[in-house]
Amino acid sequence: MIFSKHFFGLGILLSAYNIGYSQTEAPKPLIKDIYTADPSAHVFDGRIYIYPSHDIEANIAQDDDGSHFDMRDYHVLSMDSIGGKVVDHGVALDIKDIPWAGRQLWAPDAAYKNGVYYLYFPVKDKKDVFRIGVATSSSPTGPFKAEPEPMKGSYSIDPAVFTDTDGTSYLYFGGIWGGQLQRWNKGQYNANGSKTDLQNDKAPAISARVAKLSQDMKQMAEIPKEVVILDQAGKPLLGGDHDRRFFEGAWVHKYEDLYYFSYSTGDTHLLTYATSKSPYGPFTYQGVIMEPVTGWTTHHSIVEIKQKDQSSKWFIFYHDVELSGQTHLRNIKVRELKRNSDGSIQTIRP
Repeated sequence: MIFSKHFFGLGILLSAYNIGYSQTEAPKPLIKDIYTADPSAHVFDGRIYIYPSHDIEANIAQDDDGSHFDMRDYHVLSMDSIGGKVVDHGVALDIKDIPWAGRQLWAPDAAYKNGVYYLYFPVKDKKDVFRIGVATSSSPTGPFKAEPEPMKGSYSIDPAVFTDTDGTSYLYFGGIWGGQLQRWNKGQYNANGSKTDLQNDKAPAISARVAKLSQDMKQMAEIPKEVVILDQAGKPLLGGDHDRRFFEGAWVHKYEDLYYFSYSTGDTHLLTYATSKSPYGPFTYQGVIMEPVTGWTTHHSIVEIKQKDQSSKWFIFYHDVELSGQTHLRNIKVRELKRNSDGSIQTIRP
């Protein structure tokens, strides 16, 4: 989920990177009947399901808190293969059916365990503080029933669930600026805290949080830890390093024996990644996955999908503003993610 009055215009392109580019024919929006963003994609029972934000025109003035992103429900999309017909399964969860919710249903994610599908979502409570909620269903398309309270100890935005090969699930979350993460530096919400970056340019950058999930997938089983991102010299990325530091939109996937932590840099509009041998990190910064899209920034998911010949390919789901030209009315897309022989990700120039 993103926001900001610092809109740099359509077609924005930052400096090029001397990395092998993954350049294919530009993909088209997956769905045009509604505006969608922040796509979290998963494969359940051989079918691809996408859990996006549902953008609407709320007629609210744009600001750095993202007030104009006033989403009110979630739709679930699905398709049998990349390039296949996309089905909109309609409203899976409405804000009016979340007892504790106030406003702004931002970027969700989903998971499956023990016959239950889980939808994780951030929404401001009735005190205008972002919390993370959980809703459940017997179907990947919903409808989902929200728990009566948010997850205990939850805060900020952009929940992303990663389930490791041993069956352990982890929740990654957080976003600075309108995502409010910078207001939790002392363990309690500071309503008068900074609206932008918490720390100065010379201090370690504020980063995402990670916590192991409970067996029932409805609570965090531990106090969240900070996801530390290091440079190649082993030093933490600093707050002033806007091309590499975390901003929002965390996603974790595993390739061979490495965990890939990918995220948006926010105001510099890049999707970048870091790797670790542990789901907790620390993660070492590796490079850029995707250069800026049209719009303000992007939010993604990365998923492995088996092909008809039983081979596997990796795909990245993301959004831009091709349909509307407006930063708050976005559309989701998908394209192949390619790696080099050493496992590094080829940079995409959208």
